[in-house]
Amino acid sequence: MNNSLRVIVSLIICSCFVFFTPDKKPVVKKEIRTGAEQTEKYLPLLKGKRVAILANPTSVIGKTHLVDSLQKLGVQIVKVFGPEHGFRGNASAGAKVSDEIDPASGIPVISLYGGKSKPSKEDLADVDIMVYDLQDVGCRFYTNINALARLMEACYENNKELLILDRPNPNGYLIDGPVLDMKYKSGIGMFPIPVAHGLTVGEFAQMVNGEGWLGNKVKCNIRIIPCANYTHDMPYTLPVKPSPNLNTQQAILLYPSTCLFEGIYLNHGRGTMYPFTVIGSPELKGKYDFSFTPTGIKGMAETPLFMNQVCYGIDLRNYDTEILRKKKQINIEWLIELYKASPYKEKFFDNKLSKEMGTIEKLIGTGDFRQQIINGVPEAEIRKSWEPGLTAYKEMRKKYLLYK
Repeated sequence: MNNSLRVIVSLIICSCFVFFTPDKKPVVKKEIRTGAEQTEKYLPLLKGKRVAILANPTSVIGKTHLVDSLQKLGVQIVKVFGPEHGFRGNASAGAKVSDEIDPASGIPVISLYGGKSKPSKEDLADVDIMVYDLQDVGCRFYTNINALARLMEACYENNKELLILDRPNPNGYLIDGPVLDMKYKSGIGMFPIPVAHGLTVGEFAQMVNGEGWLGNKVKCNIRIIPCANYTHDMPYTLPVKPSPNLNTQQAILLYPSTCLFEGIYLNHGRGTMYPFTVIGSPELKGKYDFSFTPTGIKGMAETPLFMNQVCYGIDLRNYDTEILRKKKQINIEWLIELYKASPYKEKFFDNKLSKEMGTIEKLIGTGDFRQQIINGVPEAEIRKSWEPGLTAYKEMRKKYLLYK
């Protein structure tokens, strides 16, 4: 062996030795497994039972829908319940959804976003166990947690066990915003939690039971299949878009901040292919260079605010969301900036075309915010007004955590 080759071999051996010494073991990250993916833990609970499932397109095992997967595994699924946007996710935001027979599986689908918001006694008469598997994004105004709470009430009223297949919260690191003043309770805010609640749906269900938030303070019989190898600080990219207008990971991470614009006289990307990542209005022409034009898009936003008008404003499609993760705060700077830039401030909080989402008070959860923005109250002072409720919530939350 010549000298050059000896040196190369020695370097390789040394490198391997250093890498594998006891104090420098390679770190192997385990892949996150959702509750649904851990079939070995819950198939025995479903065997021989008549099963109903509350599901939507996010209810997947790998690339296959949960309902299709369980049917192939011999589970007797007697019916499916569909939330906002429908079981297969084809309905626009806020659109009423009808009952149907699912063409792919042949299973009856009962809408919980049409004539009723929770299963009836008749719906559950032929059901032995109920399964919940919906992806959440960690915000009070994202309606999947409301659907869960109503389902918990129905299961209690009809003496049915509820099996919750937990999924990671892509905004799990974030606990921020005012705790909802129950004076502003609505369909987009039903519980005294902050804008970003920092819970998975399994943890939320435990909180609902523990805090007595169901009607008459009843407690639903729940069983949770937790995610494996997950903690709240972990970044998590959703395998399926959670709803038609949250169609990118960027939108999902911005959503706790930019959904506040539902209550503002600005378009926040509805009617484009990048909702929740651009914000503007025709009235901001000359104030901003960036522009976009909302149009009617079936299944997303069919009559968006400022439809077919050029809107000027801010583009957040390439915003570094790591800034949000480091600050651990929702961003209200954008709202403050755009209010200052608006030439028609008297209309800023008057978004009549988004009435299905409610006013800014229902979104932010407090009656002070509108006037604070109008009066030019500094951001730090606004945040201070969210205390002590936010701190008390964080302490209460600890009792219900399934993950670090």
